[in-house]
Amino acid sequence: MKDLRVIFMGTPDFSVPVLKALVENTNVILVVTQPDKAVGRKQELKPSPVKEFANSVGIPVFQPEKISKDNERILNAKADLIVTCAYGQIIPEVILDNPEMGCINVHASLLPKLRGGAPIHHAIIDGYDKTGITIMYMDKNMDTGDIISQRECPIEDTDNVETLHDKLSKIGADLLIETLTNMLVGSITRTKQNDEEATYAWNIKREEEHINFNRTAREVYNQIRGLYPFPKAYCLINNEETKILEAYIGEKDSDFSSSTICDITKDAIGIATKDKLIYITKIKPFGKKEMLVKDYLNGVDKNKLLHDIIE
Repeated sequence: MKDLRVIFMGTPDFSVPVLKALVENTNVILVVTQPDKAVGRKQELKPSPVKEFANSVGIPVFQPEKISKDNERILNAKADLIVTCAYGQIIPEVILDNPEMGCINVHASLLPKLRGGAPIHHAIIDGYDKTGITIMYMDKNMDTGDIISQRECPIEDTDNVETLHDKLSKIGADLLIETLTNMLVGSITRTKQNDEEATYAWNIKREEEHINFNRTAREVYNQIRGLYPFPKAYCLINNEETKILEAYIGEKDSDFSSSTICDITKDAIGIATKDKLIYITKIKPFGKKEMLVKDYLNGVDKNKLLHDIIE
């Protein structure tokens, strides 16, 4: 498999284990990733995690602003196969049709469930009990290509985006190498997706980060862990935006109106939802660092906080 000429296309941390596995098992001739981004107050340019890894192992990197218009370097590389994983741009047909073995994608869901750019977030937010990795042939539409292989991953009640991200990233790397091995000996099958079973995982919008406590405690809990550690769910406490990072569901039903702070313990703030209380245990107050609620409570008037309405 070391003779297999591969172009890899990816950008975030999730893609790095997949690229690393390819480097160890194939001949990665080019890495394509998003352009460096300006970050922080000084707006310093920061390379993507994929670029950083590619540089560390001496693989050439290509960063087109628009791959639909700037793709000659890819076409001229004469790759046998292109592998994508969370690249971040739509791949044009001129590239999809170029490699002899085609273009395959490593997607973080069990397609056709959760097509789109935020499948890990939505798997948790939407209450899935399992997700997984799909290796598929790419076509001109988003995540609609024929499935080559899949592997499931249970979603634990304690999982958040970070923990599930790390599990799926490793599964993706392992499954990709197994799939490539089978491709080279011709022992794979192509399974068309059933579009009628498709669900979607669009990128998270700002309004989806706001917590509406007029829902069940389970729905609120799923939203909190499905947005942590990024981009983080929030609500207004004392008229200040407060990021809600960790929580648990109380055992008793609530007798209070939704969004009311109706219980304060030494280490949690209990807020009424449609059915039960949800207890917030870790937050990020506006302009401050992340902290445990027990530390936050040391600096506020608990009596004024109790029975306050959260927006």
